[in-house]
Amino acid sequence: MSQQALENVFQEWQGNEALAEQMIPLVGQLYRQNNVVATMFGRSLIKRSVIRILKDHRFVRKLEGTELSVENTYPILKSMVELNLGPAHVDVGKLGVMFKRQGGGDVEAFLRKELHEIIDGYQPGASTGEPQDVVLYGFGRIGRLLARVMVEKAGGGNLLRLRAIVVRGRGDVAKDLEKRASLLRRDSVHGPFDGTIMVDAEARTLTVNGNVIQVIYADSPSEIDYTTYDINNAVIVDNTGIWRDEEGLGQHLKCKGAAKALLTAPGKGDIKNIVYGINHESIGDNDLIVSAASCTTNAIVPVLKVLNDEYGVVNGHVETVHAYTNDQNLIDNYHKGDRRGRSAALNMVLTETGAAKAVSKALPELEGKLTGNAIRVPIPNVSMAILNLTLDKTTDAAALNDYLRRMSIDSAYQKQIDFVDSAEVVSSDFVGNRHAGIVDAKATIANGHHAVVYLWYDNEFGYSCQVVRILQQMSNVRFLKLPR
Repeated sequence: MSQQALENVFQEWQGNEALAEQMIPLVGQLYRQNNVVATMFGRSLIKRSVIRILKDHRFVRKLEGTELSVENTYPILKSMVELNLGPAHVDVGKLGVMFKRQGGGDVEAFLRKELHEIIDGYQPGASTGEPQDVVLYGFGRIGRLLARVMVEKAGGGNLLRLRAIVVRGRGDVAKDLEKRASLLRRDSVHGPFDGTIMVDAEARTLTVNGNVIQVIYADSPSEIDYTTYDINNAVIVDNTGIWRDEEGLGQHLKCKGAAKALLTAPGKGDIKNIVYGINHESIGDNDLIVSAASCTTNAIVPVLKVLNDEYGVVNGHVETVHAYTNDQNLIDNYHKGDRRGRSAALNMVLTETGAAKAVSKALPELEGKLTGNAIRVPIPNVSMAILNLTLDKTTDAAALNDYLRRMSIDSAYQKQIDFVDSAEVVSSDFVGNRHAGIVDAKATIANGHHAVVYLWYDNEFGYSCQVVRILQQMSNVRFLKLPR
């Protein structure tokens, strides 16, 4: 390649960087003024860096087989700002591909057709609804990640407001708050928090990116009156796992200021186990206690749903290769569970999982068709589920992968199913992935009626994103998604 050709490539890159820089304030304006969330094939563009925006454009090639440049999307974003749009989630990436494939033309005319439902829908000062108070009961691995996600999403039409966290301990409050702030600020798996955290020991608050969060010290729900903190009709998100039935979780509803409870673990008894994207619409106003099921159930159910819809699942086995959790011992010591007393950092630990049986709570049509086991392995995060299935209809790996790829792009399960087609990915590549599960296409095996599908999932962050989606459903936070 000549020196001039090399220089041209670099100049093109710099030009794309400049356009991406110009896109950032447009995305921000749409979000804060119009309550429009701009995405790139389901990936939010809000608060993203120049390089992240360019990488998201590059990613489109793997999904659609066509290049998408910021030169394609910048005019679309610029025109969107001028069209006085009303609240919605708008996939700029899909619009860019559609506009490119139709051969370009008049950007405004194209958008007026595709976004006609929200054109001139912006009303200055108008509210999109009533803010919903949320309390995190417990502030461990999931609690802190929920806090990160909710703070990131605050504003822009997202009406969820993280008002308080409840923790145990009443010693040195100032020291305790600093430690909890530090754990939120720094994470060995998920990296540093993107923002600022200020501690007010006297008020017992953490101010996180402008969100004032009350820290409440209590040993049980019976000690708390949320109204004393001006918290009303709150959804209490129980991250402790101490109570998993209606009687135990019902303690939250007896607190003044509390209205509903959401469990971040599989629920027992008659509690609805919800996998967002599958059965979230079954949540009614009278469902005061709801479970978000488990991380594994969330990972496998969406893919099982689409496979059953297209091919029919006769039966199967789910094997989970799961990162170790805080429930296990760091070194060998007594544990009430079988095998879990052995060092999590030194062993693969065969254990049980209820995820396969729990599938039927979200997908009744698969009742009794699945078995399951789990192997805990010495990594701190990101797990894999292996679906070994007998299908009613025959298929092969290429057809199966093509179907799952399309489901990850254009179906109602876009937020739940991700798709990767690389022979080089490993578990750490999926830390921070916001999908419930990620299909590893290179590992897919399919021949006739037999299929084996491998699913990665961030059992912490991906699951937390699913929990927040359930919170939105419980709080009647709805978003119009365009293009149709």
